[in-house]
Amino acid sequence: MSDTDAGRPTPNAAVAGLGAGPLTEAGIRIHLAPLFSRVLAAQRGRVYLANHSLGRPLDATEDDVREALAAWYAQMDGAWEAWGAEIAAYRARLAALLGAPRPDCVVPKGSAGQGLRAVLNAHDGVAHVVATRGEFDSLDLILREYARRGRITLALVDARDDGTFDADDVLAAIVPGTDLVVVSQVMFETGQILPRLAAIVARAHAVGARVLLDVYHALGVLPLDVADLDIDFAVGGSYKYLRGGTGACFLYIHPRHLDGGLRTLDTGWFAKETPFAYARPDPPRYGTGGDAWLESTPAVLPFYQARAGQVFTLAVGVGRLREYSLALQRRLVALLAEQGIAAQGGTENRGAFVVVRHREARAWSVALAARGVVADARGPWLRLCPDVLTTETELVTAAAALAAAARGP
Repeated sequence: MSDTDAGRPTPNAAVAGLGAGPLTEAGIRIHLAPLFSRVLAAQRGRVYLANHSLGRPLDATEDDVREALAAWYAQMDGAWEAWGAEIAAYRARLAALLGAPRPDCVVPKGSAGQGLRAVLNAHDGVAHVVATRGEFDSLDLILREYARRGRITLALVDARDDGTFDADDVLAAIVPGTDLVVVSQVMFETGQILPRLAAIVARAHAVGARVLLDVYHALGVLPLDVADLDIDFAVGGSYKYLRGGTGACFLYIHPRHLDGGLRTLDTGWFAKETPFAYARPDPPRYGTGGDAWLESTPAVLPFYQARAGQVFTLAVGVGRLREYSLALQRRLVALLAEQGIAAQGGTENRGAFVVVRHREARAWSVALAARGVVADARGPWLRLCPDVLTTETELVTAAAALAAAARGP
């Protein structure tokens, strides 16, 4: 990616113009907002606070996808050279965002659930799995279905009365005989950062279990170092804070498992040592490292679709984005408090969104939409997520709209 793309500045050039130091609304308006002119124009008049669900794409995203298609039109089968290079770049950028020790630790997947299935299917026997009842539906459904069919045994940790998960409860559930622990770094309903994650990992390893961490609500908004955490696996994707849309997901695998020869039944011909040689040795010969966990012919457009968001996040820096996110959340919490609405967010134990707990949360989200404010609800939790493009005026508008929704018709 050059410093200009179809006459527009790239994220790297825009950030260079922005300079160092904390992000400000004025600097964002001048230097970063032009990277999002298409979506900002299309959404004019609406306050978008569902960035925790679907991230806003950059202008460059459409052009990146066109690049993938152009290679197909121009080169047909020869497009695989360009496509393969983009897949490698996708893995390298994610490795940098994750703190992974090498790019082949990142295995492209079509969904986070696909990554979980690959890990479950690396167990030859019936694995005992510990998870929380706060895992996102896609992982939760897979775990429950595997348990229903007798493929795993499953112990689920409940939330406390206030809706949060306590590390002591998770630790108590990790007993000898546990094979896999599945937890989220940030809980999708409440935005709670799971406390004492290092202790949970240490306990799991002490009883011989592995840990799979769902980082979907962390990657891109929280500094993350999977190597330092010493987790075994991580799943996530680009749909939310990486602004890359659907299908651009991944499974991270610790090098000790790659180099130790751990294998999964979720395999395909791209996992072969030399896929395009079409050799069929028996037993199969797999690629090295994470390449052995690849599957069949991948969809290539998601790798291009995810490029601009990854580049943007790396260019701005997750640390800067986190500090600005916390400031926006604190401001929204304060504005809601002025309206008599108690909210949580903007603290170090929370992810990127603000929550309001109320039995009418879903109805409030509908009422907000009617007032031009896009948010959502999960159970009793109304979720509102400002992002780097959100302005002070929009926060004031959102707080007033929620107050009006709470008062009712």
